[in-house]
Amino acid sequence: MKKILLTLTFCGLTLIAKSQTASVEQSTYGIQTGVLGIWAHKETKLSNLIALRAEIGMDAGFWGGSFYPENGYLMTPVIRLEPRWYYNLNKRVSKSRNISGNSGNFLTLQTSYNPNWFVISNYDNVEVADQISIIPTWGIRRNIGNHFTYETGIGIGYRYIFAKSVGYLENEGEAALNLHLRIGYRF
Repeated sequence: MKKILLTLTFCGLTLIAKSQTASVEQSTYGIQTGVLGIWAHKETKLSNLIALRAEIGMDAGFWGGSFYPENGYLMTPVIRLEPRWYYNLNKRVSKSRNISGNSGNFLTLQTSYNPNWFVISNYDNVEVADQISIIPTWGIRRNIGNHFTYETGIGIGYRYIFAKSVGYLENEGEAALNLHLRIGYRF
């Protein structure tokens, strides 16, 4: 009887030692592209479920209509910083799903700064006023093989435009939408 109890206790301790809490990666980085831009990012672990994402890239925009002689596009730099809470990593691990590269569902507070450093456009002398946005966002990231990823997210928040810096009378604030769909490569 003692041998059976000792064997069961040893097996139980082995199972307890085997079960681990899921965690984001210590550090991961890559590039992503979507319909409206291209970005490079790095995520750094803050806790088992929270990572800080830093991103730099180019946001894009399109416009058209009867007021313009032709449709237009522009690309402008963006710097983003966002803490991400990956809330379902334990559930994914319990179902034997991949969490490498921080593959999971997340909530974030996306903070973006678009400076008026330069603009790439098919129109001459296009300026974009400096702007800051803070947008709570829900999203998912999944892996395609070992290095490729896709990510989507949606959120609504606030954007403040420093319009006086480009000649307008007043700065203005407005609601901002974050709707993104990106594919990327993780190094």
